[in-house]
Amino acid sequence: MQGLILWLWIGLLGACVGSFTNVVAWRLPRQESVVFPGSHCPRCGHSIRWHDNLPVFGWLLLRGRCRDCGSAIGWRYPTVEAGSAALWLSALLVTQSGGGGLPSLVLPWVGLPLIALLLPLTLIDLDHMWLPEGFCRWGLVLGLFVSCSGGPVLLADHLIAASAALLALEGLSALAERWLGQPALGLGDAKLAAMGGAWLGLSGIGMAMALAVTSGAIVGLLGRISGRLQPRQAFPFGPFIALGIWLVWLSGPGWWWDHWQHLLGH
Repeated sequence: MQGLILWLWIGLLGACVGSFTNVVAWRLPRQESVVFPGSHCPRCGHSIRWHDNLPVFGWLLLRGRCRDCGSAIGWRYPTVEAGSAALWLSALLVTQSGGGGLPSLVLPWVGLPLIALLLPLTLIDLDHMWLPEGFCRWGLVLGLFVSCSGGPVLLADHLIAASAALLALEGLSALAERWLGQPALGLGDAKLAAMGGAWLGLSGIGMAMALAVTSGAIVGLLGRISGRLQPRQAFPFGPFIALGIWLVWLSGPGWWWDHWQHLLGH
């Protein structure tokens, strides 16, 4: 019973954070305060009542429309709220050391702030192809702070991983710009990869980037086949890095490596 109550509380808190994530993803790129004014309809400006602002349920009760002016409220809002709740719950399922040697007792709980950082970064990059440097910087600092719980050797590994990821992606971006005449990666991608290194360590960030490149290539190929992406058209890579970081955090690099070898028949 206590376990069920814990899951309900974590799911509810995750949904509430998802609701705030929607606000951050909308306002931060527009250089607006994420605190003031309170939640309001962007069309008519009326404040959203507290009971209409309940994650997911408020949108369902309003049938996706503003109570005051009747303008449509996008499906993205409840989707992000429900998705955030699911991601927070998934953090409790960590059984392996996705953090590269962190004590097992801290893994589920430190995963919560990690996903709270990755989700707004993903949404903002999808909308604006921009990864706020402040999010990546504080995420890197927090990742190194968390790695301190594993001792100095683990901290050194994660610090080296963050530095290597930053230098590798910045170097690749510079080479691509020289050969192709345009950047293949944004500097925000390098900073997000560095943040991932701070959380995952050397082996973890390597696998996370492999997953990011693989998933990004698949989406890019499907986009070209469907005609949604034109030749040399840029698309955000940050969401794929974030996906790779979270998948490795949940299962650890060893799990992915074993399944990769199995897929290749080794």
